[in-house]
Parts: sequence; structure tokens; C-alpha cells
Amino acid sequence: MISGMNHAVLYVRDSERHRSFYEDVLGFSTVINAVGQYAFMRAPGSENHHDIAFFAIGEHSGASQAGRQTVGMYHIAWEVATLAELVEMEQRLRAAGVLVGASDHGVNKSLYCKDPDGLEFEVMWLVPPDQWGEDEHEAIIRPLDLAADMKRFDSVASENTKETA
Repeated sequence: MISGMNHAVLYVRDSERHRSFYEDVLGFSTVINAVGQYAFMRAPGSENHHDIAFFAIGEHSGASQAGRQTVGMYHIAWEVATLAELVEMEQRLRAAGVLVGASDHGVNKSLYCKDPDGLEFEVMWLVPPDQWGEDEHEAIIRPLDLAADMKRFDSVASENTKETA
């Protein structure tokens, strides 16, 4: 039985540029780095050997046409443990100039970004399941309002803080 997703592997123009980006912007650590060839990385709170790997195919490579002219993956979503961490990530992603969108999907709050090759990724916070209500079975796309969400989920944030302390 499958228990979850373990890792993703991406072909990129420059594995070192992606390694630096994921380290500097998202806080990942490098597990294996064959400079100029590939890099395996682990997310800050992960217990995996690696969560993502990048294989370099060269600067001559064209942009991904997935979703426009070819089939392919749309994005990878990285989860943060608390809504406060999502607020912090929004600031980091905005400062790095990679934030391209934000959505409230009811059951999760999402930030959309582009990596150095223009591949999209998401950083999201999953609303606790007992708070999903009618949103559980809906495909929702609303504007994200993190300040309002921080007030709405203040008791959840307080409980998460107590649990991690």
C-alpha cells in the first residue's frame, strides 16, 4: 500500500543553480552534490534521505511546454507545518522575487512560485481536517488573505505552538 510521496526528480538546465536556490530560498540541505551533474536535497523538516533531486541537462535546453503544448507535471507542493511558517515563507519568496500567485483552496492555503528554470512549485499549509467543513469536497480557488487566516486559525496556531514546545 502506498503511504505517500517520497521524492521528485527534475531535469533542469543547471543542477548547481537549483541546488543553491533550494538551499538559499527554501532552506533545503544538500545530501549529495555532483557539481554540474546532479544534486539530491532534503527539506528542512524531512526524515527522507532526499525529497528532490536535480539532474542537469544543459543551458541549451528549451523551456518546459507542459500544460501548453505537451503533457507533463504542473507543480510540486511543499508543505509547511504552521500557518505562521507560511507567512514567513511568503516573505522569503517575495524577497527572492519568485512568488507568482497565492490562493485559498479552503482545505489549504497556497503560495505559487517559479524556480530558476521557470518550473512552478507550491508552498502550502494544510488546514486541520476538523476545520475543512463543506470545503472538503469542493475545488476552491479564492484570493488568499493570510492576515484574516491568522485571525481565523489563531486557536489552531496556538495549539500547534503548544504541541511543538
